[in-house]
Amino acid sequence: MGNTFGHLFRVTTWGESHGGGVGAIVDGCPPRLELAEPDIQPDLDRRRPGQSPIVSPRKESDAVQILSGTFEGKTLGTPICLWVKNEDARPGAYSEMAGKFRPSHADYTYWAKYGFRNWQGGGRSSARETIGRVAAGAIARKVLREQFGVEVLAWVQQVRTLAAAVDMEKVQPQDVEANPVRCPDPRMAQRMMRLIERIRREGNTVGGIVTGVARGVPPGWGDPVFDKLEADLAKAMLSLPAAKGFEVGSGFAGTRMTGIEHNDAFCIRDGRVATRTNWSGGIQGGISNGAPIYFRVAFKPVATVMVEQETVDAEGRSTTLRGRGRHDPCVLPRAVPIVEAMAALVLVDHALRHRAQCGEGRSPQP
Repeated sequence: MGNTFGHLFRVTTWGESHGGGVGAIVDGCPPRLELAEPDIQPDLDRRRPGQSPIVSPRKESDAVQILSGTFEGKTLGTPICLWVKNEDARPGAYSEMAGKFRPSHADYTYWAKYGFRNWQGGGRSSARETIGRVAAGAIARKVLREQFGVEVLAWVQQVRTLAAAVDMEKVQPQDVEANPVRCPDPRMAQRMMRLIERIRREGNTVGGIVTGVARGVPPGWGDPVFDKLEADLAKAMLSLPAAKGFEVGSGFAGTRMTGIEHNDAFCIRDGRVATRTNWSGGIQGGISNGAPIYFRVAFKPVATVMVEQETVDAEGRSTTLRGRGRHDPCVLPRAVPIVEAMAALVLVDHALRHRAQCGEGRSPQP
């Protein structure tokens, strides 16, 4: 239950943090798409641990293997099985957690639901599960780019109180990848890095905000009522480990505006319907309007801190617990490719649904 995402482009992730490996099954990918491991690996490299001093030092190559669904370098239209081996699992680091619940982790809630849990790094609740999402998302991004002309990009907007000054219209992938924080504001990125390094030395953690944008989305994607495009994006983002908030367009800031200020006036630009502003974030009535889709995801501080905290054990007794294992002091730098992957999965699913319903990849323009 709860391991499959999407309607036409369906993704099921599997595996535990310290098991033999993790991966995904992708069903519904269009046939004849050129696909090989090098199409997927770059996004996994951006997500993997050990890539910089401000992320988890766990040493994993996260090398992906395609086990099914392709032939002679092209997709067959059949299920694609993706596998990544766990090479640096150290379950022994979590032995104390076998009988104690880590504060703000899923330890207690998994135990309350199932009466049994994998205490080795959180098992299924570990962020290592997101490898399957990123691998599947890389395929979705390829479909979006090659068949629909859509690009998805995300970056670190804020770490604790340090917020970047960014022109969302102009940010490019090379700007995001120019520093380990993945913040396209170079000066603020340096301040963010110093903050994360200081917090790590203190045995503490911090959270922040990732901003995402989808460019080139045509008008017409999405569905009314329960399957609104922003609703599916919200579900996708809030399904991520440590995600605690989501907003699209003006978001909560829109509550401080009047209707006249907030309305996006229509105009004709280059012979096509467009809007003069984009407070809606590219979505109106749950359906894309042709403007860039902007959204933000709030991530809480990582729950594992390297100081002693009060907790209880499985017998209901009060005790204490100090964090163990290898963890990120801030999830944001590695969350960027995960946010991109989830956005791509939502968009490709709606693209294929729109094509199936309307018979066109792009909606007609008046």
